[in-house]
Amino acid sequence: MFAINPPLAIAAIVLLLMHAPGDVREPRRFDLVGAAILALALALIAWALSQIGPSRMDAANIPALGAAGLGLAALAGYAFWERASAQPMTPPRLLANRPFVGLNAATLLIYAGLAIMFFVLSFDLIDRRHLAPAQAGLVFLPFTLGVGLLSRPFGALADKIGVRVMLIAGPLAAAVSFLWLALGRNAALMPGVLAPLGLLGLAFAILVAPLTAAVLSSVADADEGLASGINNAMSRVAQLAGVALAAGLASYASGFAASMIGAAVLAAGGAGVMAATVPRRAGK
Repeated sequence: MFAINPPLAIAAIVLLLMHAPGDVREPRRFDLVGAAILALALALIAWALSQIGPSRMDAANIPALGAAGLGLAALAGYAFWERASAQPMTPPRLLANRPFVGLNAATLLIYAGLAIMFFVLSFDLIDRRHLAPAQAGLVFLPFTLGVGLLSRPFGALADKIGVRVMLIAGPLAAAVSFLWLALGRNAALMPGVLAPLGLLGLAFAILVAPLTAAVLSSVADADEGLASGINNAMSRVAQLAGVALAAGLASYASGFAASMIGAAVLAAGGAGVMAATVPRRAGK
């Protein structure tokens, strides 16, 4: 499976060498200490989340509780280090930017919900519905096509009406689709899976382009590359946490429904964060 990736990476490198504009270089050092602290924090938290389960997560599970506490302490240590470092990965000035922080917090919640759905639904399609792996992959086409075909027109709509309403509507539609998957587990494939995945594709088509535009427009021009990198990293952290949480939730007898409801709560929470932090006048 991973052999698919190198040819694509090589093609991307060739295209960048041919077409990317020249660099404007600025001397910087990589924040090795900050990266190490953050990696440790995420590893501890992910492991603690994966320990959720009917026979593992209780008051006696001292290692999991200890790892969670140490992970949170490491996150606090990372925040402290970033204020002290001469070359921080996440400059403190960005933490004072309320819309930027809100957009990234919402990204974390929404993409964690999406990761939970992908992880749990994939197993359900193969193990319980007995689809072949290729058939299970095709089931996700309504989501993929929805995002691929509709992102551009919704991005144009955001240019006309502003991004705030779309940043709220997209995650709310995603929450509805996750709940639909939870309620439709025993339904036929079309009403129980394909239809909610179609709605999810529409939801993310509404969300993705306005979210990217809002993140970039929330910072000064000089910070756009940094802002894009942080937001992209936030979605990867969300995948890490979402899969770790899904692995624990899925171990319960009602794990599928619990996972999808949890994903819906996270997506709705993302919409709430957007509503609370993105200004009404945000980016046409």
